[in-house]
Amino acid sequence: MTKAPVLPDGEVVAQAVNAGGNRELEVKGGLKSGPLAVLVNCKGKGELTVEVKPVGLSFPLKCVAGDVSSTYNQLDLKNTREQGTVSVTAPTTVRWAITVGH
Repeated sequence: MTKAPVLPDGEVVAQAVNAGGNRELEVKGGLKSGPLAVLVNCKGKGELTVEVKPVGLSFPLKCVAGDVSSTYNQLDLKNTREQGTVSVTAPTTVRWAITVGH
């Protein structure tokens, strides 16, 4: 996972590349009202879970050895929040990359 997923349009507010295990990313500038996109790629055997706090979005991604699995999720936020974090929970057998954007 040497490259982060590419955001189709908008501004990248959090990103991680070639990560493994658990990590929490701060969303730059907080969570603005409007669309929030979360793109994830992973490789390796296991399942990772992404959670966007404090909005309560959570989704899994099944990762497989020898192939890249990808997902794209978007939600429309009604309210702006001054702070936001994106947490990824993954086994150490999985390498992953994430891009979050408004």
